[in-house]
Amino acid sequence: MFTTVTNIHFVGIGGIGMSGIAEILVSQGFTVSGSDAVQSESTDYLATIGAKIIIGHAPSNIDSAEVVVYSSAVNVLENPETLEAINRKIPLIRRAEMLAEVARLNYCLAIAGTHGKTTTTSMCGLVLMKAGIDPTVLVGGRLRGLGGTNARLGKGKWTVVEADEYDRSFLQLSPTIAIINNVEAEHLDIYGSLDEVKNAFVEFANKTPFYGFTAVGLDDTGVKDILPRITKKIVTYGISPHADIRATNITAENRSTHCTVIANDIPLGELTINIPGIHNIKNALAAVTVGLQLGIEYDVIRQAIAEFSGVYRRFEIKGEFDGVLIVDDYAHHPTEVRATLSAARAGWKDRRIVCVFQPHTYTRTRDFLKEFGQSFDDADVLVVLDIYAAREKPIEGLTGESIAKAARQSGHKNVRYCQSKEEATEFLQTFVREGDLLLTLGAGDVWKITNHLMN
Repeated sequence: MFTTVTNIHFVGIGGIGMSGIAEILVSQGFTVSGSDAVQSESTDYLATIGAKIIIGHAPSNIDSAEVVVYSSAVNVLENPETLEAINRKIPLIRRAEMLAEVARLNYCLAIAGTHGKTTTTSMCGLVLMKAGIDPTVLVGGRLRGLGGTNARLGKGKWTVVEADEYDRSFLQLSPTIAIINNVEAEHLDIYGSLDEVKNAFVEFANKTPFYGFTAVGLDDTGVKDILPRITKKIVTYGISPHADIRATNITAENRSTHCTVIANDIPLGELTINIPGIHNIKNALAAVTVGLQLGIEYDVIRQAIAEFSGVYRRFEIKGEFDGVLIVDDYAHHPTEVRATLSAARAGWKDRRIVCVFQPHTYTRTRDFLKEFGQSFDDADVLVVLDIYAAREKPIEGLTGESIAKAARQSGHKNVRYCQSKEEATEFLQTFVREGDLLLTLGAGDVWKITNHLMN
C-alpha cells in the first residue's frame, strides 16, 4: 500500500469506533499511538497488538505523530492534544474521515439505519467471510465471531463498515453497496428535524455507483418516505409481501428465531438466527440480500447466519444467578426498547420481565419523553435510573424520574425510579426471584449492574 505517513495518533482511542480503525491500521503496519481518559478493555487489547497507549491527555502525547485522528466526543478547541496539533500544523482528521479513507481502499459495503446497524454489519461480515471473500470488517460493537474484537483486516476486495448517521458521519463514505435498515427521528440535537434526517439518508443512498445498489428495509415507514427520492438501483427486504427478499412463517423459541426466506417469490429455505426478535430477522434479511446479490449460494448464507453468536451488549445473555436469567442490551431509543422487550416477551413467555432502563443523553430523553413512556408495555416491572449524560450538560428539571412518570401516565402500574446504579442493585438483590428475566437496557454503563449481580 502506498503511503507517505507512518505515525498516526488517536485522541480517544478507547471509543468503539476509534479502536476498530486503530486495530486495522496496526494490522496494516502503521505505527499507532493513542490516548484516552480511562483504561478499558479496548485500550488493553490495542496495547497487546502493538499500539502505544497513554492514559490521560497531554501535548507531549503527539510528539511523534504525523496525523492526529479525533472522535466526535472530542472538543478540538479544548483538548490539549488537538490544540497542539493545530499549533504544530499536524493534520487533524475526524474519525468519520479516517474510516472513509480506510474503506476507500476496497469496494465498500456500508450499513446504515437508525437501528440494527451493528448486528446487520456483523452478519454481513460473517456471510462474506463464510463465502471466502475475506473482507475487512469494522463494526460498532465487539463481535464474538471476530474473537471479541470489533475489527478484522482481510485480504479480499471488500470492506464492510457500520455507517453512523450521527453528525452526518456516514456521508463521508463512498459505498458500493449501501444498506438502510430504517429511518427515524434521532440525533435531533444535530439534525433539528426528521426531514433533515431523511435528507441525509437520501444523500447516503444516492452515493452508490451504477454498478452497486442500495438495499432498504421495506417494513419501515421512514424508508418508504425516502424511496421515491432514491435514484440508484434498489433492492428491498423485510416481512412485507412486497419485499424482494422476505421472511414468512416466523416463530420464536427462547433466544432462537426461525423463518422461511423467499427471494423474488421463490422459496429459498429455512433460516435460523440464534438471537431473539423479529427485528433481528429483518437484520438477517439485509445480510441475505447482500449475499444473494454478490452471488453467494443461499446455503452458505444460511450457515453463516446460523453460526452468528451475537454482539456484545446486543441481547447478550450474561448468565443466571439464583434462577434469574440476566440479559443486557444497548437499546437506548424508544423503538429499540420496544423491539428488545418484545423479543424477550416472545422468547420467554412464562418469565416475569424486570427491566432496568438507563436513559442516554438529556436531549434524547427530552425529545422522546412521551415515546419512552409508551415503550415499556412488555416489561412487568420497570426500574428507571438517572440519565447517562455522555457528551451533554444537564437540562434543568429533566431526570430519569421524568421517564418513570411518563411510563406511569401511559398506564404502567409497576415503575420504580432509582437515582443510582447502587440503589438499583440493592433493590434488585431483594426484589428479583427465581424464574425472572432481568433485562438491563441503555447505551451508558447500566451493564455494570449485571456484572455486580453476577459476581
